[in-house]
Amino acid sequence: QVHVVESGGGLVQTGGSLRLSCAASGMIFSINFMGWYRRAPGKERELVAFITRAGSTNYADSVKGRFTISRDSAKTTVYLQMNDLTPEDTAVYYCNTRTSSYDAWGQGTQVTVSS
Repeated sequence: QVHVVESGGGLVQTGGSLRLSCAASGMIFSINFMGWYRRAPGKERELVAFITRAGSTNYADSVKGRFTISRDSAKTTVYLQMNDLTPEDTAVYYCNTRTSSYDAWGQGTQVTVSS
């Protein structure tokens, strides 16, 4: 069993910043993937950013240059630094952690950007 908890969401003004955190725990042998998804009102779930076991990263075009994903030395906690936020970034953000045995999701954290 792998447990994932997100934190750091909140309400910010356009142009502001937030830093999300995702902590994974439990039966972790090796994490192959940790990513951030979001679901905006009236839209389908979108993959925002991810980091692989080797440390390579990728970003959705809509956030490239504004968001940065990183992790701690233990590779069990990831962060999403979100800068220059716009109302289009308003969504519930979910952390996804994948191992060889588990595909675990957090409960989500709300990010709201006012115009």
